[in-house]
Amino acid sequence: MMKLNNNNHNLTFYLLIVPVLTWLLFMIVIPHAELLISSFQIEDDMGGMVFSMNNYIEFFTQKIYWLTFVKTATYSIVVTLLAFIVAFPVAFYLTKVASKRSASFLMLLLLIPLWVGELVTVYGWMVLLGDHGVINHLLMTIGVINTPLNLLYTDFSMVVGLLYMSVLFMVIPIMSTLETLDDSLIEAACDLGATKWAIFTRIIIPYSMPGIVTGSIIVFMLVIGDYLAPNLLGGKSSLWFTEQIYNNFLTTFNWNEGAAFGFLLLMLSSGIIWIALKLSGQKLEKVGS
Repeated sequence: MMKLNNNNHNLTFYLLIVPVLTWLLFMIVIPHAELLISSFQIEDDMGGMVFSMNNYIEFFTQKIYWLTFVKTATYSIVVTLLAFIVAFPVAFYLTKVASKRSASFLMLLLLIPLWVGELVTVYGWMVLLGDHGVINHLLMTIGVINTPLNLLYTDFSMVVGLLYMSVLFMVIPIMSTLETLDDSLIEAACDLGATKWAIFTRIIIPYSMPGIVTGSIIVFMLVIGDYLAPNLLGGKSSLWFTEQIYNNFLTTFNWNEGAAFGFLLLMLSSGIIWIALKLSGQKLEKVGS
């Protein structure tokens, strides 16, 4: 009987793991391996593909490329910080202040943006921020301004759109961490005369740090790899690195350089996350636990 149970356990394990491994192999490993090989190739005078580092050298020698990446990374970090500032009070209220019924309803409202999709959300912000949009119309109606404000196709509109679409991914990891925080720790600190600031900085923030780091990684990677929001809300003046990757693949059809830029985005963004983990004192295997 014991042997039969072990065989059933092994069969169940293989039935579950084989589809996952197959998916990873054919949808992630093989395509990325092909792109990695392609990134080290260029077309010679005879039309054949030869090994070369030129696609990577091009990134560092052309000022427009690495400046665009620096801008993309900087704005991604800014959006991540803003997401934390917005998300933490929301997460704390939903887990420690609001009743379970109210928290469930408010959480449902937070999930609504995910239902409509990114494209519809971006166009919604374009309607709000346009020269003849809702915000400008309201401000002109109440007499605050006489001419429309230039809100759309700016870095401001791009940041607002990215923040709106990513803040939920900061709220959920922080909520999952704060839910395990024992309220008696806060009550004990209050009884001992600790100030609200001391409780916040010495108990709440350190305890919720794994959730904060998890949310920050998710938001940062989503923002730095986004294409729609920077392209539609930022306009032509707001260059984003993913747009250069898109142009290489689908405009100039330079797949080799596009593949190189894609892997550079992956490596450089991963390096930024590694630095952030070192500065925060967190370990990747403990993040989100």
